[in-house]
Amino acid sequence: MDLNSLRIFARVAELGSFTQAADQLGLAKGRVSMAVRRLEAHVGARLLHRSTRHVRLTTDGEQFLAGCKDLIADAEQLQAMFQPAHSGLQGRLRIDLPNTLARDLIIPRLPEFLSAHPLLEIGISTTDRHVDVVQEGFDCVLRVGPLASTDLIARPLGAMAMCNLASPSYLQAHGTPSTLSDLSRHRLIHYAATLGAQGAGWEWQDGDAVRVHPMRSTLVVNGTDAYQAACLAGLGLIQAPVLGALRLLADGSLVKVMPGFTAPAMPVSLLYPQRRQLAPRVKAILDWLAHVVEPYLAQSAAAG
Repeated sequence: MDLNSLRIFARVAELGSFTQAADQLGLAKGRVSMAVRRLEAHVGARLLHRSTRHVRLTTDGEQFLAGCKDLIADAEQLQAMFQPAHSGLQGRLRIDLPNTLARDLIIPRLPEFLSAHPLLEIGISTTDRHVDVVQEGFDCVLRVGPLASTDLIARPLGAMAMCNLASPSYLQAHGTPSTLSDLSRHRLIHYAATLGAQGAGWEWQDGDAVRVHPMRSTLVVNGTDAYQAACLAGLGLIQAPVLGALRLLADGSLVKVMPGFTAPAMPVSLLYPQRRQLAPRVKAILDWLAHVVEPYLAQSAAAG
């Protein structure tokens, strides 16, 4: 049974699309379709239902996919055992990273990982939305914030300390708040995944409880870059991870306010699909991401 055909089938099944699978794999759509047809002929069963709009697994296909992924991981692990150490790992990786961490921390360190594994190809998605790891074909994601119930495996890395930030121009115009009652004279830039979402408020850790003080918000944003840019422009106060603000704090572009009323630290985790065996390249990127990120979580806690 051809291992490449198994990889192609698995990607088509995960994405529900021959076109998207072809794009991700860098292959012609016809070649992807032919590989799946040959695989079905080889196993003697129809694995996919095809229509003009949808591709979905048959009952046989669902059973085959589970074993297929394990077989691919087993084969890659076996192959890695006999590769010369200097040759590094091979194949493609797709990872999703928070925008700020990707820009400021991970991508600047990426040359060291690729120099150790020059035959790897890495696709990086940077988005503030929660991607569907399985459906969109990601090998792993780095996620900041509480985790919802999921079938994915979670590897906790630590937590990001939070701080309250304002620009010098905003504080000059509106004064520096020091108590919760002072917040009635201030504006909060509201971060929400969905524009128009209600519930803007100032969060702070009060012992074991998290309290929320309602505040007026004249601006709602759904991206971390816009959130920080709005604060720099003097449009209001924000509550953000210390790690993403270190450079701006150092050069005075932003300043901390109300240090006694900070939001709870945000957990940071690596998530990846369940597998009987992890492909060596996936294990390598998981370990490297943890190696890069964990020391900075400790630093951000100290800086907070």
